[in-house]
Amino acid sequence: MSELSIPADRTTVIETVDAIFDTVDAKDWAAVEELFTPEVRVDFTSLAGGEPAEITNTQLVDGWRVGLHAKKQSFHLVSHYRVRIDGDRADVHVKGYAYNLLAADLGGGMWEVWGTYEIPFQRTADGWKATGLAFFALHTRGDEAVRSHTLD
Repeated sequence: MSELSIPADRTTVIETVDAIFDTVDAKDWAAVEELFTPEVRVDFTSLAGGEPAEITNTQLVDGWRVGLHAKKQSFHLVSHYRVRIDGDRADVHVKGYAYNLLAADLGGGMWEVWGTYEIPFQRTADGWKATGLAFFALHTRGDEAVRSHTLD
């Protein structure tokens, strides 16, 4: 890889990070699934306990589909991009904020969180794809029941 391609790769990786959160908030589940490799390593233990896991991109998106259902708005904001590119791999560290707002007919309420994300990437034949997602919560506020609410 030439030194000249690194800025273009950095821009593409950042745009892909933005697309992940934008497609999640838009509930465009097919689009968000395409932004990840078929197998991903996830770590949401700072929010839900448990252990980091190796799952499929479909399982990841299905979890969001259930947790961020049609009667729950979400808004994700990321900033302060630190991108490290090494050949066909990249690692991104960003600060993040998210809120969830439950529909009034379900009781309403809001929950929000501040933290950091670690997102590894791999260059594939189809471009840069995220190979995982880890979130490390630093502070939460609001009704925890909103975060965990599902329609099931």
